[in-house]
Amino acid sequence: MNRRLKMFCVDEVLAMWDEVDVKNEEHGGGVSDIETESSSEDDENQENIPPPAAAPVSELKDEHSEAQHPPMPPKRGTKRAPVSEQPSLPAEWKTECDLDSTPPPLRFRPLRAPGVQLDTTLKHTPLDLFKLFFTPTVVRELCNTTNKYAAENTVGKSYTWSNVDVQEFYHFLGMLQYASLVKLPSVQDYWTRDCVMRQAIPPSTMTRTRFQSLMWNLHLSIPEEDEENDLHKGTPHHNRLFRVQSLFDHMRAACKSSYHPRRELAVDERMVATKAKTGFTQYIRNKPTKWGIKLYVMADSSNGYTVDFSIYTGKNFDSSPQGLSYDAVMDLVQPAFLGTGYHIYVDNFYTSPKLFGALADLKFGACGTYREGRKGCPSSQGVLMKKSPCGTVRWLRQDPVVFVKWMDTREVSMCSTIHPAYAGETVRKKVKSRDGKYSVVEVPCPVPVLEYNKYMGGVDRSDQLIQYYSTRRRVSRFYRTLFLHFLDIANTNAYIMHLELAKISQQKSLTHKAFLSQLVRELFGVEKTGVPVKRQTSHLPVGCAKDFTSSNRATAGRRRCQHCSAKGVRNTTPWKCQACDVPLCLLLDRNCFAEWHA
Repeated sequence: MNRRLKMFCVDEVLAMWDEVDVKNEEHGGGVSDIETESSSEDDENQENIPPPAAAPVSELKDEHSEAQHPPMPPKRGTKRAPVSEQPSLPAEWKTECDLDSTPPPLRFRPLRAPGVQLDTTLKHTPLDLFKLFFTPTVVRELCNTTNKYAAENTVGKSYTWSNVDVQEFYHFLGMLQYASLVKLPSVQDYWTRDCVMRQAIPPSTMTRTRFQSLMWNLHLSIPEEDEENDLHKGTPHHNRLFRVQSLFDHMRAACKSSYHPRRELAVDERMVATKAKTGFTQYIRNKPTKWGIKLYVMADSSNGYTVDFSIYTGKNFDSSPQGLSYDAVMDLVQPAFLGTGYHIYVDNFYTSPKLFGALADLKFGACGTYREGRKGCPSSQGVLMKKSPCGTVRWLRQDPVVFVKWMDTREVSMCSTIHPAYAGETVRKKVKSRDGKYSVVEVPCPVPVLEYNKYMGGVDRSDQLIQYYSTRRRVSRFYRTLFLHFLDIANTNAYIMHLELAKISQQKSLTHKAFLSQLVRELFGVEKTGVPVKRQTSHLPVGCAKDFTSSNRATAGRRRCQHCSAKGVRNTTPWKCQACDVPLCLLLDRNCFAEWHA
């Protein structure tokens, strides 16, 4: 009986509380009459029990509204608060309605006139431009190192090795570029006798065995010095790039000496595909080429010319405390070569206030995206919301850097030392309305975003040109992979220089494919019909100029002596070798012609 009574009392109390909740919802909350009556009845039934100390009304309200009846979460479909009711903007960040002061412009003072550093009055063939990077001196050095390496490693092989000379090595380079133009499934197919796939030029240039033996024994350094360098592995004296260092230094110098960039430069990464176990092979998940050797490249944003580059070799013993991204940019940006007043565009891997401040001290401007949480960047919590309308602009200036937030399809973070935050520019964006329909509207766009999109693609343009006709192939040594990439850089830069020269002379330029086809023919020494060009049996000196008069015969057609250039001396001469087509001095006290052919 007592148990049934107790259960009945509990049920009655629960029902009573349900009624109280219903009436509270109807009357907007507060203490109801039912609560008062029930409390009075309980007091009459429990007269013998001393009443507890009365609690304040505010405490009772808090207990009933929070502890006993916690607030329910909003139902699905409830509308969110409008943007105007969201947390207010931090005081230091400003909007597009606030005027930003334009930084003082940097005076552009390059050390040389921007553009191709050649005599634009002369005609330059694709082979002339290519030999600016792979000069006869460099090729002669590659022949010597390859012959030394082959002498030690071809003993007992199934093929017979014979030393390679400069002319044959140029044929070898032409064969690599021919394979980039004419794609076949395998190397053997270039020498097949099948009437369907038969090729005319490769069999007439060299045999298949000779080409493969050159590829197997290609070496870029002296083998004895390689062994000495390998003894220092694991120490600061070990050079991981020793086998490619000589050609690497030459390519950097050739890229900088043949062309001077314009004001806008882009610095970005480039991956050279390989899975070789080098100790510095990288894996980058969001790159098209995920496995490979990473290069830091500085390119001219106007045409994609590779101005300078460096190779990442892993953690070094002499790395600076500023960080890898800081060192990579500062190694490429050299005022002693460029001058001052250049604008450097980088992505969020490199951008930091410390780097931009250091570039500003060198009188270089900088612009790029930045990562949230990067040291030195201001806090942007609550600056933009996910529901902020497209085109919302927020900015903060901390001289000399301005930080900009812009809402596109997602939040974009930019900083710059050369642009104002917003100058009234707009872009056309496709925006979705509340009824689900898309419409094209004009939305505000910050100046750093517009300039970044315009000039950041220099390295990407260079990569695009390289990939069209790349000489990359599967090889067994990482330095051969880099050698093929250096060959791609030479081809691409030579083509860009051809475009610049054609623009200056107001002549029609060749297409990329036509340029490489002509280069291959000149390397092979064949005419357009495939007939080999007849060469002189003896090397004879002839004049560089074809047309001259009695008044200008001493100065007409003078060209820079190649033999003197290899020694670092600048001398011009009106003579050249008829067979080699190389300008050489021919004087009583300076007979470069004889020394060159010795």
